[in-house]
Amino acid sequence: MDRLRKVWKGEDDDQAYGPLGSSITESEQDEQPSSRAVAPASFSWIEYACFLLLGISMLWAWNCLLAVGVYFQTRFHDNHWLIDNFQAAEISVSTITNLVVMLVLTRLQLGANYPRRIIFSLLVNMVVFTLLAVLTSIGASGKVYFVFLMLAVFSTSLATGFAQNGIFAFVSGFAEPRYMSGIMTGQAVAGVLPCIAQIVSVLSVRDAEAVNQQLHSRDGTPSPNLATSTPAVKSTAALIYFLTATAVSVATFIAFTYLVVRRRRTISISATNTASEDDNDASQDAEQSIPFSVLFRKLRFLSAAVFVTFAVTMVFPVFTQRILSVQPSAEQPRILQPPSFIPLAFLFWNSGDLIGRLLTASPALSLVRRPRIVFALSVLRIGWVGLYHLCNSRGEGAVVQSDFFYLVIVQLLFGLTNGYLGSTCMIGASEWVDPEEREAAGGFMGLCLVSGLAVGSLGSFFAAGG
Repeated sequence: MDRLRKVWKGEDDDQAYGPLGSSITESEQDEQPSSRAVAPASFSWIEYACFLLLGISMLWAWNCLLAVGVYFQTRFHDNHWLIDNFQAAEISVSTITNLVVMLVLTRLQLGANYPRRIIFSLLVNMVVFTLLAVLTSIGASGKVYFVFLMLAVFSTSLATGFAQNGIFAFVSGFAEPRYMSGIMTGQAVAGVLPCIAQIVSVLSVRDAEAVNQQLHSRDGTPSPNLATSTPAVKSTAALIYFLTATAVSVATFIAFTYLVVRRRRTISISATNTASEDDNDASQDAEQSIPFSVLFRKLRFLSAAVFVTFAVTMVFPVFTQRILSVQPSAEQPRILQPPSFIPLAFLFWNSGDLIGRLLTASPALSLVRRPRIVFALSVLRIGWVGLYHLCNSRGEGAVVQSDFFYLVIVQLLFGLTNGYLGSTCMIGASEWVDPEEREAAGGFMGLCLVSGLAVGSLGSFFAAGG
């Protein structure tokens, strides 16, 4: 009767879809939230900080490898092909490995130990980045180091897949949307900090004439390969990067261990206040494997939205590596020269991404209960790709002669829409499934996210016009 009164009064209008097993009709399922959702667990800033660190560690490894790209170029100095293609190889190995791992792990729901998957990912990153740090002081040919780098990328992508599947499923079990927001915010922080470090590293190079000589040909025109023409990075800088990644994994491991212990105590206390019959029913529900078809039926708009959002987003790295400042090269300050301007553009995008994720914390700005609108906005982001063609790609001239237009209107706002829509999808997923389906829903949404990245990474080369 309560549900009928709500429908009669229009209180559930324009809300999302609910559980398939509810008593409402199939057509009404598209307009109802889950009626069996439990009250959110009490919020803890300590737990939020742990999830924030988990989000940082999830993408820190990948962003660290991107930040030391100039160092890898110095390791491949004896092979021009490797210098030109190692980044494409990194992206290919990373996205394919990540997608395959997510597909396998998402299918292995029955009896899945999500905390163990998270711990495994952290241990792998500790080992990989410790080895990378050690190799900064060991000489090797470009081909040998390339093989090791691909193994490192494969291992970290494997770890990222385990982390994404485990963390998104683990946090969904807390029934606290702010914890998912903490993870998404941590991912954005992991993108901002390496950009700042790279800019500082480039600007610390005192010999500006050497930089200009490296970036320009004899006639003063920009080099055709400006995206990779950056000052050499000393091995000590790379050593710091790699050791920092190891330290982040160690700190996250400690924080997550504390989180698991605290979580087990909470569950133990709750179990003592629950009837044994209910415990048996919950236990049986937890052991059920939730089919993809069920999850997609309940989360079709949010899962499609997160897929489209991150597929469209993957065009930005390709364009960002090519677009230069519109200021004449002879008048460019150090910050607008390609070695610092390119990471500056990444910084604007990642800063927008961080702001967008933070906006989801405001109830007034939340679209969690408007999945159709979220999906529509994710599709409309495709139009943003056209704005990149108005900028100074490869120094060939810009339709809009403004660095402000590129950095703020294109990069910052494009990043903001990614952070806002992506976080909204991940946060909202747990609200439209039953409590026993939340962990599976978290893994499913993570799979959709990674699938979007994989498809987008392939389509970005066509969007960028080769």
